[in-house]
Amino acid sequence: MLNVSSDPLTVIIVSGTSIKNSIIMSITHIYLFNSSLKKTLHHTSNVITMKAELFAIRYGINQAIQMPGTFHIIIITDTLHVAQRIFNSTIHPYQIQLITISKDLQIFSTNISTT
Repeated sequence: MLNVSSDPLTVIIVSGTSIKNSIIMSITHIYLFNSSLKKTLHHTSNVITMKAELFAIRYGINQAIQMPGTFHIIIITDTLHVAQRIFNSTIHPYQIQLITISKDLQIFSTNISTT
């Protein structure tokens, strides 16, 4: 990871989610090489924490694949249990996230293979 993270074609996504007073806040930081590109903060209510965490990861991946020349994506999150469920298509509430993330990663892998 250290070798890849020092590559100027690597996008690093750092995401996290927390709950306070029934409001879920998710934050995503996106870095390219050693500079911060974007910081996004989302607030929501009436949604389960896991959906908010998946959204933060999905948002980061979506932003990373839109950056020209991206060759690697590293996702750093404090929600390992969510990251393990990203591709679980048997859990109905996560199927929309799965479809979107899969499409984003398919676009990313197609772009890499054509360059």
